[in-house]
Amino acid sequence: MTQFAYLSDSTLFKTRPSEDQPLPFGVAGVTWDGSTTNRPGARFGPRAIREASHMLCDGLHPLFDTTPVGQLDDHGDLALPNTSLDAMRAAFGEVLPAMLARQHMVWLGGDHSITLPVLRALRAHLGRPLAVIHFDAHCDTWQDHFGEPSGHGTWVYEAMQEGLVVDPCFTQIGIRSSGERAAREYVRTRGGQIFTARDLRGMESPVQLQGVMQAIRERLAAHGHPPVYLSLDIDCLDPAFAPGTGTPEPGGMTSAQVLTLLEELHDLNFVGMDCVEVAPAYDHAELTASAAATFVWTYLAGQMARRATR
Repeated sequence: MTQFAYLSDSTLFKTRPSEDQPLPFGVAGVTWDGSTTNRPGARFGPRAIREASHMLCDGLHPLFDTTPVGQLDDHGDLALPNTSLDAMRAAFGEVLPAMLARQHMVWLGGDHSITLPVLRALRAHLGRPLAVIHFDAHCDTWQDHFGEPSGHGTWVYEAMQEGLVVDPCFTQIGIRSSGERAAREYVRTRGGQIFTARDLRGMESPVQLQGVMQAIRERLAAHGHPPVYLSLDIDCLDPAFAPGTGTPEPGGMTSAQVLTLLEELHDLNFVGMDCVEVAPAYDHAELTASAAATFVWTYLAGQMARRATR
């Protein structure tokens, strides 16, 4: 296994590693931003998310009444190549099997190209394709990355082409960027579903978002409740809530919308999460990093609550 750069002074929620036995959850940073198409800097996202999380380390989640503190190993930032996408993914792929076998993992990006190797490894680990809930401003279904075969805007297309996912159980939330219609509608043409940011305007409460959640649950039930992976690009949020990202798109989701969906869907068969595209150089007052930390905290607290009821 590759060596980790353990950040003893700045771990997520100020957690400390378990010396006796593995804890149920793990987190690791993937500090890669070599596939960004606009502003770079997401390689510094894991550090910013960890620092913003420190205000969440001394209390219980207000809905789930639990905390991931004490149940989480922070493995630091993985020591991966940072100049070649293929080399990064190859090195990442080497350590993924052991980490996935050990713990329920959350990955801090980094740009969105880190998701594809995680899905590949989970597909192999679980022996079946996954459902995906994908929060994003962008469809990420391009067939190439500005002439290169792969990048942070191609991973959805690649995952579907490789059979890593259950296409009808692939749900995109918050999509709103410009692009060719074929790319914007690609997930829908493969049988998946898309809830654009426009579709969600004015909807924040559990009652208002019930239709979205019911549609997700019905798809999962119809396909035998496959394992679910959550991929959360912070630019799903409107720049008013998340200015610190490489490709901001006005007209996005609110923090309350994302939190409602994370809270209400916590009981799904989740097997992992990533939170990507936080670029602190463009952030203001840690708005973006704080949102990302809170989303990760909410996801983990929800998973603890789910385990307690099983």
